Amino acid sequence: MSEQSFLGQVHRAFDAAATFTNHPPALLNQIKECNAVYRVTFPILRDDGTIKTIVGWRAEHSHHKLPTKGGIRYAMSVNEDEVMALASLMTFKCAVVDVPFGGAKGGIKINRKEFSESELERITRRYTFELWKKNFIGPGVDVPAPDYGTSSKEMAWIADTYAQLAVGELNALGCVTAKPIAQGGIRGRTEATGRGVYFGVREACDNVEDMKAIGLTPGLQGKRFIVQGLGNVGYHAAKFLSEGGGVLVAVAEADGALHHDKGLDLQAIMAHRRDFGTLKGFPGAAYLADSRAALELPCDILVPAALEGQITAENASRIQAKIIAEGANGPTTFQADSILHARGVMVLADLFLNAGGVTVSYFEWLKNLSHVRFGRMEKRFEETAFTNVLKAVEDLTGKSLGAERMAKLSHGADEEDLVNSGLEDTMISAWHQVRETWLRHDRKTDIRTAAFISSINKVAVSYQDLGIFP
Repeated sequence: MSEQSFLGQVHRAFDAAATFTNHPPALLNQIKECNAVYRVTFPILRDDGTIKTIVGWRAEHSHHKLPTKGGIRYAMSVNEDEVMALASLMTFKCAVVDVPFGGAKGGIKINRKEFSESELERITRRYTFELWKKNFIGPGVDVPAPDYGTSSKEMAWIADTYAQLAVGELNALGCVTAKPIAQGGIRGRTEATGRGVYFGVREACDNVEDMKAIGLTPGLQGKRFIVQGLGNVGYHAAKFLSEGGGVLVAVAEADGALHHDKGLDLQAIMAHRRDFGTLKGFPGAAYLADSRAALELPCDILVPAALEGQITAENASRIQAKIIAEGANGPTTFQADSILHARGVMVLADLFLNAGGVTVSYFEWLKNLSHVRFGRMEKRFEETAFTNVLKAVEDLTGKSLGAERMAKLSHGADEEDLVNSGLEDTMISAWHQVRETWLRHDRKTDIRTAAFISSINKVAVSYQDLGIFP
C-alpha cells in the first residue's frame, strides 16, 4: 500500500487527533484547511544573459492569529502540497509552544547549487516583491524565516527589499526573522532549533516512569544517539546532546553515513566534511554508502534532522531506537507512526520538538517591534545588585570569593542568556503540556496525536473567542 502525500499525512494525523475532541465538524474543518495559497512565477536574468522562469509558493494555513509565520525553502522538491503541509504543521507547532502566530510556509523550486550568489539574490528579492505585491509579507501579516536551502543571508535580502518597498514602515525589520545580528537578528537564533531538540529530549529522558516503560534508565548520560542530517539543526542537536552526556554513534548525510559504536567526534567529522566535501574517508569509523541504513543501526535515540518522509512503513519495523527525536519536519509518516507506537517506541514529534526555531524567531520579532536589545536596560543593574550582595556575604563571612568567581556569579543576563532561558522554559512547558494530554488518554494515543489534540484545542479557543463558532 503506497503512503499518502505529505499533506495527506498531515490531514490524516489531524483527523486522528480530532476524534479525541468535542469540537463541531465545521470548526474542525476550518482549523484543518489552508486559508490561502499564492503561486507565483517570475523571470530572472542569469549571469550569462539568459532568462530563467522561477516558480514559488507561499501558503498561509491559519489566520486565527496574525501574523502568520513559517520558513522559506529552496529545493527541487518544493511543490504546493509540501508547502501547504508545512504551513499546517507550523500552525500546530506554534500552538503547542504558545507562540501567538498562525502557520505559514514558502518555497522556491530551484537547486541553489546551480545558481550563483548574485542570481540567488535576484531570485530572493524578486520573490519578496511578489509576496509584498499580494500582501503575503509584513511584520503584522506574514513573517518568513529560513528553512532547507536558505539562511540568514537570504533573510537579510528579504528584509532589505521589504524596507525599500514599505517606505516609512517603522517595524520593517520585523517582516522576517533569523536575520544577521546587524540587520536586527537575535543572538541564539542560529542554534535555536537544535538546542530546542536537546532541551526536549533531556526533559523527556528525565522522567523515570516514561524511561522505564521503554526499557531505558532515566537521564541523558551515556545514551547512544544517531543524527541524520548535519545541517544547522542536526549539527547543533548533536553538539548539545553530546555536551549533555549523550554519545554520538552515527551520523548520516546525503553522500553516506559514519558509524562507530564507541562514539564519534562531531567536530572532527565537521572538519573532515568541510575539507573534503564528503564523510567518506573519515578515519576510525565505518563508512556506509547507503545513508538511510544508519537509521536502522542500534541506538537509544534517533534524531532525523533532514527532510520529511525518512521513516516509513517500509523501514519502521527495522528501527532499533527506543526514542525518535524529530529534528526535521515530518520525518515519520502516519503509517510508520502507528508501527512505532505499537512497538513501544517513543516518538518525540516535530510538532513539539523542533519548535525551538519559531520560539526564538518570536523573540526576534518582539525585539524588532520594541526596537531594543534584550538585556540592554537590566544587565548592568543586575550585575551591580549581585555584586553588592556577594560583597556583603564576603564582609559577613570574612572570606573572599576572588575576582574571577565574583565576576562569574555577578554576571547579569545578556541577550543570549535571556533567549536561551526563554527557549528552555518554553520547551519544558510544552513537553509537560503534551505529556499531560498523552496521560489523560491513558497513553493509548501516540505523542504526535497528543500534541495535535493540544494544538487543536488551543486554536479552537481562538476561533471561539472571535465569535465565529459557538
